[in-house]
Amino acid sequence: MDDARRVMLDTLYKEFGYGYVPQWHRDVMDLKGTYLDNHRHLLLVAVHEGEVVATTGVRSAGPAHPPHPRWLAEHYPSGTTAQLVRVYVRPEHRRQGLARTLVDTACSFIANTPGYERIYLHTNVNVEGAEAFWRSLSKEVFDARTTGEHGPGVATVHFEIPMPYHFTPGD
Repeated sequence: MDDARRVMLDTLYKEFGYGYVPQWHRDVMDLKGTYLDNHRHLLLVAVHEGEVVATTGVRSAGPAHPPHPRWLAEHYPSGTTAQLVRVYVRPEHRRQGLARTLVDTACSFIANTPGYERIYLHTNVNVEGAEAFWRSLSKEVFDARTTGEHGPGVATVHFEIPMPYHFTPGD
């Protein structure tokens, strides 16, 4: 758990540049309670040479309002929405298929977990490769870059992955 948390915190501080924000990242401090103690949630990690190098989480919650628009929170209600979160890969391990494998595994879990109707996520497209990656797997729902919903320096775009989820190797 500590190694997974370290990947997440390093991403928040080094990649995003704004660090840990309690109202946005509460799950990072309580990984067990958030991901392991709820059968509809999931935490995945990729390990290379004994080190956690990537993470992905699933939570049964839609986007929170605020900071996200009310219409978005209503369209992706908690309980029936599976939200992909913490899809983080250490920079030196990117472009090797780790994120795609973790997302595929997470989406397969979602597709086989009763009650989920949608797969939602949002990402900071300022991180190199994030926007292209998500556009290859999902459809854009809302580009919040011009709204400043999270403040300066945060370029948020919201996406949905179609359900039922079908992964085709080589996509």
